[in-house]
Parts: sequence; C-alpha cells; structure tokens
Amino acid sequence: MTTLKVGDKAPNFEAKDNQGITRKLSDYAGKKLVVFFYPKADTPGCTAEACNLRDNYHTFQARGYEILGVSADTEKKQQKFVDKYDLPFPLLADEDHSVLNAFEVWGPKKFMGREYDGIHRTTFVIDEKGVLEDVILKVKTKEHTAQIL
Repeated sequence: MTTLKVGDKAPNFEAKDNQGITRKLSDYAGKKLVVFFYPKADTPGCTAEACNLRDNYHTFQARGYEILGVSADTEKKQQKFVDKYDLPFPLLADEDHSVLNAFEVWGPKKFMGREYDGIHRTTFVIDEKGVLEDVILKVKTKEHTAQIL
C-alpha cells in the first residue's frame, strides 16, 4: 500500500497511453488531475469504476479536473477498453510498472486465500501545483465520483 499522503508532492511519471501518446505529470501543470489506478481493464469492478467516472466526466471538467486511468495492461488492451465503454479520458499502459511503483500501488495482495503481487485500487487527486489533495484507498467503484468530489 502507498505511503503517499495528502500534502506530498505527486510523483513524477511518464508513460504511454492507449493511443501511444506519452503522458507525464508536467503535462497537467496548472490543472487539477485525478489519477485512478485499477487492477485490470474490462473486468467488472474496473469497468464500474471507469464508467462511473465517464458518466460524470462533464462534472469533473466543469470543476477543472482532468482524469487519467492507469493499469499494467497493454496499449492495445487499454484502447479496447476505451472503445468498448466510450471512455473520454486517457488510460496509461504501465507495463513496466514505473508509474505503479512511483505511486506505490503495486504490491502483495490476497484474493480468495491466494497471495500474489498486483495493483491496489487507489485514486490520487492532484492539485494545480502537483501536490496530493486526496488519496483514496477504499475506492467504491460504483460511487467513485462522489468520493472524489
């Protein structure tokens, strides 16, 4: 689990999105940014979370927020996820785990008695100066917009 907390500087990151465009923290200087980490594209919980954010995207934009999703899926898998659910925001394909590690969301997990390394579903809200405004560890996938705003 991440040790990052409100008031910390957001980690610098750089990764390609679903369209092969390189995205980095500095691209969002002067803007508010929601970065949500999810385990796997096109799975039930991750779909619920992404679609909740999609359905409220206009509200985020009206309040000056940009949104970025991040998982370890490939660019191709991320693009299929975007296409299938008409997601209006980019999804980073962090196959080398550089962004996951920078935000400390990759690590040991338990599911049905099995231990393995994976992505801890976590959302970071970053202010215009690159400082963490909120860190959401207990994400409610179907009500995520309400948790953020």
